[in-house]
Parts: sequence; C-alpha cells; structure tokens
Amino acid sequence: MMKELIEYIAKSLVDNPDEVSVSEIEGEQTSVIELKVAKEDLGKVIGKQGRTARAMRTILGAASTKAKKRAVLEIIE
Repeated sequence: MMKELIEYIAKSLVDNPDEVSVSEIEGEQTSVIELKVAKEDLGKVIGKQGRTARAMRTILGAASTKAKKRAVLEIIE
C-alpha cells in the first residue's frame, strides 16, 4: 500500500512518469521504500530545500502509522 502511495505521488510530480520505479524492502517493523526517478526529475521529487521530499516522508509517516509500521523513504540517485 505504501509503495503504491509513493509511486502515485512521484508519478504526479515528474515529467517522465514511465521512469519512476519504487521498491519496498519489508522488515519486521520497518519498511524501506526506495524511489528512483529519471535524473532530470530528481529535483522535482526533492523540491526546494528538500521540501517535497519532506512532505512525502510526512505523508508516508502518517500512512504507515495506520498500518502500525514504520516506513522510511529513500530517494535513489
């Protein structure tokens, strides 16, 4: 569920939605969501001073609280 959430947000932000890939590494209590986008779209998902990335992490945190699990978003270059 959280993987799809990040994928949806990222695809809505970038110019090349076909190059968005999200993978989820599930642990006991923590999931790591890895987001990869086209190089030219990296700035769009990070945002000015990291604001967009921080906002996505906040939404992910709220969604993972509902699932009673911790989720960490990593943006892969």
